Amino acid sequence: MKPAFLPFALPDIGDEEIAEVVDTLRSGWVTTGPKAARFEQAFVDFLGDASLQAVAVNSATAGLHLALEGLGIGPGDEVITTTHTFTATAEVVRYLGADVRLVDVDATTLNIDPAAVQAAITPRTKALIPVHYGGLAADMPALLAIARRNGLKVVEDAAHALPATCGGRLVGTLDSDATVFSFYANKTITTGEGGMLVTRDATLARRARIMRLHGMNRDAFDRYTAQVPSWYYEVVAPGFKYNLGDIAAALGLQQLKKAQAFQQTRQRIAQAYDAGLAGLPLQLPAAPPPGEQHAWHLYPVRLTDAAGIGRDALIEALFARGIGCSVHYIPLHRHPYWRERYALHESDFPRSDEAYQRLISLPIYTRMQPADVQRVIDVLNEALAAPAAA
Repeated sequence: MKPAFLPFALPDIGDEEIAEVVDTLRSGWVTTGPKAARFEQAFVDFLGDASLQAVAVNSATAGLHLALEGLGIGPGDEVITTTHTFTATAEVVRYLGADVRLVDVDATTLNIDPAAVQAAITPRTKALIPVHYGGLAADMPALLAIARRNGLKVVEDAAHALPATCGGRLVGTLDSDATVFSFYANKTITTGEGGMLVTRDATLARRARIMRLHGMNRDAFDRYTAQVPSWYYEVVAPGFKYNLGDIAAALGLQQLKKAQAFQQTRQRIAQAYDAGLAGLPLQLPAAPPPGEQHAWHLYPVRLTDAAGIGRDALIEALFARGIGCSVHYIPLHRHPYWRERYALHESDFPRSDEAYQRLISLPIYTRMQPADVQRVIDVLNEALAAPAAA
């Protein structure tokens, strides 16, 4: 019999999440309300820094947009980020009429290269968006130092990075202007769709709360739960529709309680892969520095020259054997919009481009059983041993 297909990712939803959602449905409050407020406070508590404020939004894309908007990024400005990311990281800059400067990555970590950031700064540069690729924290000490020297705002794209650490501190508690997390279906915790903007800047947090709901200076929860007539509000800016509803927040409340346990499960899978794939013609993902925590959102491997098989052929072989996988990422400089707008060439980003041509992301999610992990290891050993024996 053909084995069941092993998907690339699955959410881990338990009875606790289901009960919390049912409680929300029965409460009669299903849009942004008490559960969203509780989720925001629980997120601050999880990060362990009472100086932070958290703003729940309907996607990390929304959070990045709100962060840059609140920091005053606009036409004529430039924002530096990595080419090795999903388009959302860069497209939010264009929403605001600013321009993107893409730079290359470190060859080992695939995180943004601080030296490339420094070289890309111009008089128009106003902000930097580092991406913590795969759940491994970027070199934030170097990046923050560059930002301080050049007067740049820093907004961390932490879509992969809950609960990663840098310098012994959780990502989200570093000295950037804002950090944005994703709770999309395949992330380390999920609300289905959703995200969280975290900042110490009270002015930025207030602006984000206003702009996430049409630029209104009072949200629905304030207006509809007051004990006196409170229908009046004012639109103070042309805002967006970026609020996170209570049904999604209910999921997040319970998922957040499991975040560290989920990380430990993902780490065990990564360790099993490290052991089971050792010796194969693969470059395994970079480990975190000693004492640091990797979120292990992704487990990306790269084929070496000794593999004897191309990336696309290996993906086909894995799917033929019922193993789902993906590629993170098709770099932005290879996409028509970014390539044509900024006249980009593959040779401008040699490290990202070479990695892309060799990359495969393997399944790594908490519902995987040890037998599932071993199955991936066995299939890869079979697929990569065959060319060597020929």
